[in-house]
Amino acid sequence: MNIEVLYEDNHIIAVNKRISEIVQADKTGDEPLSEKVKAYIKTKYNKPGEVYLGVPHRIDRPVSGVVLFAKTSKALARLNKMFQEHDREITKIYWAITGNLPAEDEATLVHYLVRDTEKNKSFAYTRPKTGAQKATLEYKLLNRARRYYLLEIKLCTGRHHQIRCQLAKIGCPIKGDIKYGYPRSNEGGGISLHAREISLMHPVKQEMITITAPPPLEDNLWKYFYENLQ
Repeated sequence: MNIEVLYEDNHIIAVNKRISEIVQADKTGDEPLSEKVKAYIKTKYNKPGEVYLGVPHRIDRPVSGVVLFAKTSKALARLNKMFQEHDREITKIYWAITGNLPAEDEATLVHYLVRDTEKNKSFAYTRPKTGAQKATLEYKLLNRARRYYLLEIKLCTGRHHQIRCQLAKIGCPIKGDIKYGYPRSNEGGGISLHAREISLMHPVKQEMITITAPPPLEDNLWKYFYENLQ
């Protein structure tokens, strides 16, 4: 099966999602990543009948990187609880390429986000607002190219389009993200945001694990940044 497996044991499996893949089935009718992973498991282990696969977390369609699935209902229940409570035992690290340099090389951003479901977009405010959710992230500048900058982001909360919205709010929309103010789209319709790493307490083994995904190296800019960080 045409998927990149990053980690697998009897309880969980993590794969590197490609740009434009959807994690779960939606109204587009496109084959979701969850079905591809099921097919992989079915073939690898020669499983008869339906394969169980739970989806405890997702990343946006135009984003690449680590997606974690549960292979058992026990693992799914525990992972759902951890993700929903933004458990301290889960750390999510993203990489983002922007066309503008942030005012500070590293900072903590705190905004209040309001989600517009009709537009499938979130709006950030600097002060509390009715219906808004507090959103916090930490970023630092990792590298720079001639016209682009690589940021590493640690998510402290999990809000709708949080990284995209908060970076746009400080004048640094993600490359290709026209929804949040970048002037032009990327080839293929993705955005330059990558779920780089997830560290978590294993839901069954109760030991810390870290799963890391390489960025899409077919993109020359990602390749440049990746090779210059090694």
